[in-house]
Amino acid sequence: MKKPLVFLSSLLLAPLVAISAPAVSKSEPKSEPKSEPKSEPRSEPKSELKPNIIIILADDLGPGDMSCAGATKIKTPNLDRLAAEGVRFTQGYAPSATCTPSRYSMLTGEYAWRQKAKVNTILDGDAPLCIEPGRLTLPALLRQDGYHTAVIGKWHLGLGDGKTKLDFNGEVKPGPLEIGFDYSHIIPATVDRVPSVWVENYKVPNLDPADPIIVSYINNISEEPTGLERLDLLKQGADKQHSGTIITGISRIGYMKGGHAARFKDEELATKVVAKSVEYIERHKDEPFFLSVGLFEPHVPRVAEPPFVGTSQSGVRGDVIHQVDWQVGEIMKTLDRLDLAKNTIIIFSSDNGPILFDGYFDRSVEDLNGHQPAGELRGSKYLVFEGGCRVPFIARWPAQIKPRVSDQMISLVDCYATLAKIVGKEFPTSVAPDSLDMSTVLLGTTKKNLRDHTVLHGIGGLALRKGDWKYIPASAGARGMGSGANADDERFAAATIPKPMLFNLAADPNEKENIIEKNPEKAAELAEELETIKSSPTVPPQPKS
Repeated sequence: MKKPLVFLSSLLLAPLVAISAPAVSKSEPKSEPKSEPKSEPRSEPKSELKPNIIIILADDLGPGDMSCAGATKIKTPNLDRLAAEGVRFTQGYAPSATCTPSRYSMLTGEYAWRQKAKVNTILDGDAPLCIEPGRLTLPALLRQDGYHTAVIGKWHLGLGDGKTKLDFNGEVKPGPLEIGFDYSHIIPATVDRVPSVWVENYKVPNLDPADPIIVSYINNISEEPTGLERLDLLKQGADKQHSGTIITGISRIGYMKGGHAARFKDEELATKVVAKSVEYIERHKDEPFFLSVGLFEPHVPRVAEPPFVGTSQSGVRGDVIHQVDWQVGEIMKTLDRLDLAKNTIIIFSSDNGPILFDGYFDRSVEDLNGHQPAGELRGSKYLVFEGGCRVPFIARWPAQIKPRVSDQMISLVDCYATLAKIVGKEFPTSVAPDSLDMSTVLLGTTKKNLRDHTVLHGIGGLALRKGDWKYIPASAGARGMGSGANADDERFAAATIPKPMLFNLAADPNEKENIIEKNPEKAAELAEELETIKSSPTVPPQPKS
């Protein structure tokens, strides 16, 4: 197949950089489940006009990481086009400053910290599913309305029931198919965590039964070297947490034995995400579909595919953001080719804010070259400051959305109620207690701030933004960072908040001055409101008829 060219800056009339992009395979094995989960029967489409829905979630991407938002060292022409043809929200939020809780909230419409039955902090690769099987999630709701549903790429919401040890050599479940997805092709957790394999529906593809997978986050069960033992084998050096079993030249969090034929290669991940996404769209182009695409970039370990190496002016982190842009562009190109773009909603965002050093010595700090991933916002991933939770948020639906830039507040937790309203599917508000219907905001038919507040969740606890005010309670320190993390690490130090903080984001968007002593009444008001929200849903229960 002839390799297409990717032009990284043509849309902004900057100098053209022609790159040979990875070829997209059209011959991947088609192995969607032959039958759908019986607990969630999928009805026939009610209307041919129902929009297709694609949510693309980057991993650790900042609001300043796109050229349409002011970046000059990184070029994102496809994201710029998406923004120019849709709405770009400058006040878009992830519900959490870490990955698993934000993904949980997006699919359930519930803040992750409300859910006490299952652990949904940063999960290990063998952690149990953190969403109750059979729950009416966003994909499950859309299935009921005639949509075919799929998730491709990063998962990080757990697998298995937590009662029996998860066995990657047999049927890996419960998982995505038990919470509303018809098809899945995922990596269990993050790329830096074992097991380093794909899981398609219930099986690990290409697994040799004679070389079974064994995973541990406690004991080194592998006979292969670790990052602490063989620095000479590493493509990137790493801290102690990320110095477990070395797999394809990169040491991971945790230990893995076996599964050699099934192991992924970091420099092929983006191509696989595109290939599977394109294949899925082609196969379901004649019916309404919901596709959730979890990109792996710019999360660590940052490994650019060959066509993108050295293409940015901000080191390997910038290069893999070019890779993000290419993946989005390939999906957009597929929609154009199949004449689906006009009636397809694309939502592009990130699970949390950006970070530079995050366990691997990849020169992300040294090669930054003046680039500002979070703009001038304070903080980063893990933290409840704006830099940890403010994220890119773009929505395009050519048939309905008016192109513009909006300063209205919106959160990923709102995807549930907003998309349900757009497709005309009702649900009990108790099912998605924190999701607001932002459809009129998305479509541009109101200029009101329908979401007047949002709760932000970090490793140190919760914070409340209401209007222009931001209240952060005192916090004893970091927790829930994942196996092997050192709470004393510099990345997590700012999670300790000795005294409560209050900011006015209109006057001080970068949270430089704590004005709590000047405004004790406002601080007390927000502290009380945060406690009220913690004990009651954002959306009031519907009165019984």
